[in-house]
Amino acid sequence: MMDTAPLQSLLQPLFPGLMGVRLLAVEPDRVRAEMAVRPDLCTAGGILHGGACMAFADTLGAVGTLVNLPAGKSTTTTDSSTKFISGARVGSTVRAECVALHRGRSTQVWQTSITSEAGKLCAVVTQTQLVIDARS
Repeated sequence: MMDTAPLQSLLQPLFPGLMGVRLLAVEPDRVRAEMAVRPDLCTAGGILHGGACMAFADTLGAVGTLVNLPAGKSTTTTDSSTKFISGARVGSTVRAECVALHRGRSTQVWQTSITSEAGKLCAVVTQTQLVIDARS
């Protein structure tokens, strides 16, 4: 397992930091994280907004790809598909596990399962990350 502190520091000043994404464990084929369901991340009904779920998952797939990149490479999301199963209420914490389905030279595919505090599945997100040359 990798030290999550440098990756968390990378996320902190960016959108994932603003959302409160907290990395719990990072391995080459798996990323685990959690996020508090705050009112500003919710719909008017006090349920975690679908866009917040998608952004949470997108972050984890990007982190998973990042730790697998060869030197001189970067990544960007090219495709993401989300299936919403159930909601998570404001004041709770959602947890996510993102697993590598494919780690190739030009693309990586990751699938994230987001669950409520009670362990109920909230969403499943599958995304494709393109491996590209890093900008100089």
